[in-house]
Amino acid sequence: MPGKFNPEARIKPMKPKLLWSALALVAASALAADGSPKETVKSAAKKLAEQANYSWRTTVESAGGGRFRMGPTEGKTEKGGFTCLAMNRGENTIEAVLKGDKVAVKTDEGWQSAADLTGGGGGPGNPARFVARMLQNYKTPAAELEDLLGKVGELKLSGDAYTGELTEDGAKSLLTFGRRPGGGEGPAVSGAKGSVQIWLKDGLPVKYAVHVLGTVSFNNNDMSVDRTTTTEIKDVGQTKVEVPAEAKQKLS
Repeated sequence: MPGKFNPEARIKPMKPKLLWSALALVAASALAADGSPKETVKSAAKKLAEQANYSWRTTVESAGGGRFRMGPTEGKTEKGGFTCLAMNRGENTIEAVLKGDKVAVKTDEGWQSAADLTGGGGGPGNPARFVARMLQNYKTPAAELEDLLGKVGELKLSGDAYTGELTEDGAKSLLTFGRRPGGGEGPAVSGAKGSVQIWLKDGLPVKYAVHVLGTVSFNNNDMSVDRTTTTEIKDVGQTKVEVPAEAKQKLS
């Protein structure tokens, strides 16, 4: 025969030890779901890449000035479309438009494609030619952040920023801007090191800073580098990318 129903036996209170164990398990599961700091930043970079458009401003500070003084760069990009750049160099502003692997630069003679500028026109001292070559490897912030994650050993959350030390190879690559002219080994680099800081808000990157130090040797001439590059991302989903018709023609 079935036993008598006992209302007091319906719910048994959980013992304190078991309760705390269950809460710890829930907390651990939530932590695991969040993923590692690298995965968090990687997801944020991918989320930024999926946005319809955004703008940014990049500034460069070099300790002691240095030979190459660069003003701020203002950028705008749209998903699957054009990227517009305005790069301040001293009193001059260089305008460029990118689409895929194609580049157009505004010159005194009008807009010219990278092919126009690098196909034999102009000497090695031609600024527009140098810019066109440099921009063929340009990365928008979303792509640059993903690239930076491969150059960092480990990330951790420190205060409100994700921070990490660059690997030696990563720092070397950034000190030489990743260039290997003519497929050669490029300039010699010693004492390469650096760090990265990345700030997120609402799951999107809003700012990141890269600090690199080292000695770069060009033709047996040593140059000490102590450079901090800071990029601030803004107007996500509210940026208008307007491209001159002549520039579009050069990119077609």
